[in-house]
Amino acid sequence: MAKTATKGTKKVTAKPAAKPAAKATAKATTAAKGAAKVAKPAAKAMAKAAPKAKPAKKAGVKLSMLRPSVNNMTVRVFTRAAGLDHSETDAWGLTRTPEFLARNPAHLTPMIEDKGLPRGVLWESCAIMQYLANKHGLDKFYPKAPAKRAMVDSAMFYLVGTLYPYVARATYPALGFPQYAGEVGHSDAHPDRKSEAQKAAAAAIAEPLEVFHSFFRDGKPFIGGANPSIADIRLAATLEFLAVIDYALPKWAKDYMAAIEKKLGNAYAEPAGDVRGYIAHVKSQAAA
Repeated sequence: MAKTATKGTKKVTAKPAAKPAAKATAKATTAAKGAAKVAKPAAKAMAKAAPKAKPAKKAGVKLSMLRPSVNNMTVRVFTRAAGLDHSETDAWGLTRTPEFLARNPAHLTPMIEDKGLPRGVLWESCAIMQYLANKHGLDKFYPKAPAKRAMVDSAMFYLVGTLYPYVARATYPALGFPQYAGEVGHSDAHPDRKSEAQKAAAAAIAEPLEVFHSFFRDGKPFIGGANPSIADIRLAATLEFLAVIDYALPKWAKDYMAAIEKKLGNAYAEPAGDVRGYIAHVKSQAAA
């Protein structure tokens, strides 16, 4: 009788207790799942709404420059057109100071300071543009394809080796810039001799200038093709100086310079404005 009673008691008390507990657990589990389903969209919404943390801004390139110079204008245009983070320091009157010479014994501008450089600094406008274009992958301004890059390089080297010396000899006397040692303009030659040399240099500009039109552009809007390359920026800036001697640019050159300014917008117009302002000042002084 005891065994039977015990068994019965167990059956009667165990089953009713277990079912409510199981049901309660099941309900709790279902509720938890429902809450999780509600919580996931809410979490996603909060994640979207929360502002993303901006990465720390890297230090930009430090540029030392002279506003009236077209060599300096070249890099000033490029850094703006390329959207590079940079700061500018006017080095007028500072290039021969011990502090400047300690970093740049050539005392030349434009000069950039960048941690990635072996000596920390770099001068020469074409080298600066090449370096920055390579570092930041700016193929638009300096193509990676060997043949296209070679043409851009050739145009720049032809400019600095052939065209620019003529431009310098023709314009520096009027601009009040120092003449290069060994040049007639730098010597004690009679003013008539200096004037003759200046006129001869101006007359020589037409031939190399036409080479840029017929060979390097070859029917394209720019040397770089549809978009201005670093060679185009260097050429356009160089031609800005010719206004000081009222040089009669051919129509294609005028259109070419206007097209570059239109394409690059304020990136070109702002630095060009400094050069043009200086030229206007020089011409007004000469006329006074």
